[in-house]
Amino acid sequence: MTYGVDRIHEEAAYVAYHFHWPRDQILDLTHAERARWVSEIARINTRLNEG
Repeated sequence: MTYGVDRIHEEAAYVAYHFHWPRDQILDLTHAERARWVSEIARINTRLNEG
Protein backbone atom coordinates (compact mmCIF):
# COMPACT_ATOMS: atom_id res chain seq x y z
CA MET A 1 0.00 0.00 0.00
CA THR A 2 1.25 3.46 -0.82
CA TYR A 3 0.17 6.90 0.22
CA GLY A 4 0.55 10.34 -1.29
CA VAL A 5 3.76 12.25 -1.71
CA ASP A 6 2.12 15.25 -0.06
CA ARG A 7 1.54 13.19 3.08
CA ILE A 8 5.19 12.07 3.13
CA HIS A 9 6.31 15.69 2.86
CA GLU A 10 3.97 16.75 5.67
CA GLU A 11 5.29 14.04 7.97
CA ALA A 12 8.91 14.76 7.07
CA ALA A 13 8.49 18.50 7.58
CA TYR A 14 6.79 17.97 10.94
CA VAL A 15 9.54 15.69 12.25
CA ALA A 16 12.32 17.86 10.80
CA TYR A 17 10.84 21.02 12.30
CA HIS A 18 10.56 19.59 15.79
CA PHE A 19 13.56 17.25 15.99
CA HIS A 20 15.88 18.87 13.42
CA TRP A 21 16.62 15.51 11.82
CA PRO A 22 18.01 15.55 8.27
CA ARG A 23 15.59 14.86 5.42
CA ASP A 24 17.30 11.67 4.30
CA GLN A 25 17.18 10.18 7.78
CA ILE A 26 13.46 10.92 8.05
CA LEU A 27 12.69 9.55 4.59
CA ASP A 28 14.60 6.36 5.39
CA LEU A 29 12.05 5.59 8.11
CA THR A 30 9.15 3.32 7.24
CA HIS A 31 5.72 4.90 7.15
CA ALA A 32 4.89 3.23 10.47
CA GLU A 33 8.03 4.61 12.11
CA ARG A 34 7.44 8.10 10.74
CA ALA A 35 3.80 8.01 11.83
CA ARG A 36 4.88 6.96 15.31
CA TRP A 37 7.25 9.92 15.59
CA VAL A 38 4.53 12.27 14.33
CA SER A 39 2.22 10.94 17.05
CA GLU A 40 4.87 11.31 19.73
CA ILE A 41 5.66 14.89 18.70
CA ALA A 42 1.94 15.74 18.72
CA ARG A 43 1.61 14.22 22.19
CA ILE A 44 4.58 16.25 23.47
CA ASN A 45 3.15 19.45 21.96
CA THR A 46 -0.24 18.80 23.51
CA ARG A 47 1.31 18.27 26.93
CA LEU A 48 3.38 21.44 26.63
CA ASN A 49 0.42 23.52 25.48
CA GLU A 50 -1.74 22.27 28.35
CA GLY A 51 0.87 23.01 30.98
